[in-house]
Amino acid sequence: MQRGTHLLIDCHNVPREVCLNDQRMLEAMATGARKAGANVISQVRYHFGHNSPPGFTAVVVLDESHCSAHTYADLGLIALDVFTCGSTDPRDVLKCIREEIDLGDVSVRELPRFPLNEDSPELLQETAAAAF
Repeated sequence: MQRGTHLLIDCHNVPREVCLNDQRMLEAMATGARKAGANVISQVRYHFGHNSPPGFTAVVVLDESHCSAHTYADLGLIALDVFTCGSTDPRDVLKCIREEIDLGDVSVRELPRFPLNEDSPELLQETAAAAF
């Protein structure tokens, strides 16, 4: 058991037009979150490339945490994060995003956030003691 699950998704060989379409990514992340049962609180995006390599950052803020994307259009890369807590499954959010957008070659690392003691809802002692 854990408080939340964080998916760290590395996308390679992403079409350049996907890496430049911040509006489409923002909509796909928000739609995916809603379909997975999350509550979308806010959305923000920033398209860069004036003084830096082209790409964008997009963030969907959820009552259950967040989804974010950061792209490197010249390299065909997207760093995508989906972190949810409660009953929302971040894998459902990612599945919906992939149905809407070609993310290229995808690798996913899944991290439990704040593992819980199975006998009580308290944080595991090692996790709490390891705080910096």
